[in-house]
Parts: sequence; C-alpha cells; structure tokens
Amino acid sequence: MKPQAPAFSDESDTLFLDAEEVEQASEDDLWFLPGPMEEEPDYLPPGPLPEPREAEVLDDWRKAEAGHAARLARVAGRLGALDDRLKRSPQGWRHRLALMEAADLSWFAGDRIGPDRLALWISLRLSGVQDDTAALARVGWAVRRLTGGPGPEVDLSAFLDRRDPETLADEAEPFADRAGGWLDLMAQAADLHPITRAAMGFHLWSLAGLGQQGDRMEAAVTAARIAVSDSKGAVFAPLAMGGAMSGSGGLRAGGPPADRLARWLDGMGTACLTAMRHLDDIEAWSERAAAEMASLSGKTPRALRAALTDWPLVSAPMAEALTGASRAAVQRNLAWMEKTGLVYEVTGQGRFRMWRVAV
Repeated sequence: MKPQAPAFSDESDTLFLDAEEVEQASEDDLWFLPGPMEEEPDYLPPGPLPEPREAEVLDDWRKAEAGHAARLARVAGRLGALDDRLKRSPQGWRHRLALMEAADLSWFAGDRIGPDRLALWISLRLSGVQDDTAALARVGWAVRRLTGGPGPEVDLSAFLDRRDPETLADEAEPFADRAGGWLDLMAQAADLHPITRAAMGFHLWSLAGLGQQGDRMEAAVTAARIAVSDSKGAVFAPLAMGGAMSGSGGLRAGGPPADRLARWLDGMGTACLTAMRHLDDIEAWSERAAAEMASLSGKTPRALRAALTDWPLVSAPMAEALTGASRAAVQRNLAWMEKTGLVYEVTGQGRFRMWRVAV
C-alpha cells in the first residue's frame, strides 16, 4: 500500500507562490529607485569633468598654432606693416587709433560708448545726463592703456588699476595670487608667437579668476598689448576696429583652441586692414588740407588740422582746449574748412556740434 502525500502540500505551495508574487509586486512598485550601478544607462550626461592641467592647456595651444601657421604668418605680416607705418607716423595717429579701438571694444563689452561721447569725456571730462560715468571711466582706462605705458606682463595689478580692498575676507583669494597664476601660465607659453599668446591669455582670463569688474574690456585690452610686445611703433594690435570681432569673431568664447585661434586670426587680420586703410585716408587728407590751408595765416589753422587728425571727432570747445586758440578763431576756421569740403558736421544740430575730416 502506497503512502499518501500529506494533505497540506498543495496549500503550502499555493502560499509560497503567493508570497513570491507579493514580493515581486512590491519591487515593481519601487520604480522610482535607481537600479544597480552596472545597469545604469549609458545615455545619461557625464558628471563634472576635472579641469585640464596647465601642460595640457599649453599643448593644445601649441598644436593650434602649428595647425594655423600659414594664417598666423599672414596676420603677423599685416601687424608688422601697421607697426612700421606707425613708427614713421605722427604720435597723434596712435591716439586716434586707440580712441577708435576703445569705442569699438566698448560695444563688445556692453558699454556701447560712441566716438563722440568718448572724445568729449577724454578731452574735457564731459558727460551727458544719461551717460554711465562708470562705463566712460572704463573706456577711458582702455584709451590710456592703448596709447602707452608699461605692458601687462610687467605689473598686471598696476596695468589694470586693481588692488585688493583692505577689508578682504580671510577666505577670499587675493588678486595678486590670481594674477600670479595667469602670469605664470603666460610665462610658460613664451615659445608661442605673441599673437597666439594674446589669444590664449584672453580665453584663459576668466578661468584664472580674473573675471570681475568689466573683465571683457580688461581681457581684450591686455591681449591687444601682449600681441605687439615685440613692436616698435604700434602700441596695441587692433582687435575690434570696424567691428572686426563682433558676432562670431575672435572675442567670442567657445570651441577648442584651434577654432578660437582661427577666429582670432581672422578678426585681427581684418582689424589690421581697417586700421591701415584708415591711416591711408588720414594721410591723404592731411596732405590735401595742408595744401588748401597754406594761404591761411596764424597758428590756428595748423593746430586745428593736427587736432582733426588726432581725434576722430572734434567739437568747438574741444578744439579750443586742444589748440589754445580763442573760440571765435576756432569757429571761423571750422566754418572755412567746412565750406571748402575738408570737414563736415555730424550732429546736424545747432548746438553741441561736432566735426570730422572728410575722407
């Protein structure tokens, strides 16, 4: 006789299966919990990447320079021609180019200071009711640094007119330390061409912690001075003149060093051509004005002609201060020059009028 199976076996199997189903259902309800590490999908964005080491940064810029050697040579040739031209030109022409470059850089930096407002601020410290005096001061600083003085790599703190406040917090990093890190990196790149070093320094400006107090203007002016560190005539390399670096130009961040250097070289090459053409026009105008004003007597015509070549825009009060002549003599000579087609009035107003050379 066969032994019979226990009567409770079916019931226990049923209870065991019900427990498994309940456990599986409970796990399915926990859909919001992350799965095991090995099951993480590969389409999720990566976490923060470590900052590249200094050696890697320098190697990237060296490779970028090697890849654009021919383009760099062309731009260096144009900058060399501008340097030679300014070496043989009156000192006032450097001042004129600096005013033009600073006004164009102000649009890049967001201050948007026109040449007329800049000229009045630099010459007479005059500003309108709606003018931002802090913005005018920043652009005025740019004009001073673009016309002369020690370069940024001699003393960056003095070049930028920046010092740490006496109330600097203990946990804050001093500006001298941040500037020292940037200068050390620039010194390690001494084997690069000055134009490449200028581009690298500009794009590493914010990474070095120097991105405060109008850093876009400061970084651009600093780079413009570094690019001509070996020059004799040019004080700075044009970067934004004529809107050469607006939009997708070299002052726009983004992309690897090779792309940034390519945009930088294209923008600087265009700006150098703009500066050279402008100097050609000013030289031709100076010769024509000297010939037509030869019959005028006194010192005012010659002084007024020099002021008009040194400044993109000139008002009667500016001309009076620059030439030392009386207001009546200045206005009389300006009216004569306007009648003969040497200058033209740009405001179209009865008051606060300004003139520029007719080139």
